[in-house]
Amino acid sequence: MIRAASGKASGSGVVGKIVTAVPLSVLDLAPVVSGGTNGEALSHTTQLAQRTEDLGYRRFWVAEHHNMPGIASSAPAVLLAHLAAHTSTIRLGSGGVMLPNHAPLVVAEQFGTLVALHPDRIDLGLGRAPGTDQVTALALRRSMDALSADDFPQELGRLIDYFGSGTGTPRVTAVPGRGDAPAIWLLGSSDFSARLAGRLGLPFSFAHHFSSANTDLALAIYRDAFQPSRWLEQPYAMVAASAICAPTDAEAEWLAGPSGLSFLRLRQGRPGRMPTPEEAAEHPYTPLEREFVLARRDGQALGSPETVRRQLTALLDRTHADELMLTTMVYDIDARVRSFELIAEQVAPHLSR
Repeated sequence: MIRAASGKASGSGVVGKIVTAVPLSVLDLAPVVSGGTNGEALSHTTQLAQRTEDLGYRRFWVAEHHNMPGIASSAPAVLLAHLAAHTSTIRLGSGGVMLPNHAPLVVAEQFGTLVALHPDRIDLGLGRAPGTDQVTALALRRSMDALSADDFPQELGRLIDYFGSGTGTPRVTAVPGRGDAPAIWLLGSSDFSARLAGRLGLPFSFAHHFSSANTDLALAIYRDAFQPSRWLEQPYAMVAASAICAPTDAEAEWLAGPSGLSFLRLRQGRPGRMPTPEEAAEHPYTPLEREFVLARRDGQALGSPETVRRQLTALLDRTHADELMLTTMVYDIDARVRSFELIAEQVAPHLSR
């Protein structure tokens, strides 16, 4: 049987050193910065996982992206094995594995192996987008078969079967995999996965950090569609949000510059490594570009601990999320770690729904 999300569906009280009515978790993309290397990016992600474990965050997830020079988390299963070996209690997972890129059997074997090595610590968050362009997706899969997002429900069903929770796949057994099932989550930025997660009775994580306009509708659809299952008795919704916390609002604004410029370049078809705050500040934005960057901040938590507390409280009031997953894309690893420290120590104790 596939295990449900860790914790009760209604949320928990105390999570390690974080005392809050709402569990807090971490999403990381192993950002590769200007002047840095892939190895340094992965080392920084490991450092962040260890520190957030110490602080009491519930989960640490990494996201699958490809053909992006500024993101080193292209192989979640490999990275999670490394992180699991360097932590001991925090739940680790994918946020997510993009199922259209992979044969379900491969995913079942990879995450079955992780569960066999690290029981009760592994989450498998699944997305239906490729996490890249179609040319790269084809290079990953080597076939046009099942590349469409419309094939996702069938591919998901096959994956569940390999874990031994469905009707089974004749003559093919995932080893490890069968009997070594992670907690499966569906991820989404629209209503498709929300409806599917509800219908299957799975926990659902919404990508508020890049699709804030769709958050309310998707969560409402998920909760309305939810049917109790062998995994959950009631809906469990997690909201992923961008958060940059610094001692002052002004410093947080400064730290946010590189991620804004990185996202702008990505949308312009010019992805690259994350620029420095100085480069972002000196960039000659056109009025339209500046408007784009500012619009992307809608729904982010950005500022001093007091400002971030107000923003996250408003997000909880709006979404009634059972859990918040925070992602912090800044240039400097020390600033990234400090942001999570400030949130754990000065924001989390005051959060409530």
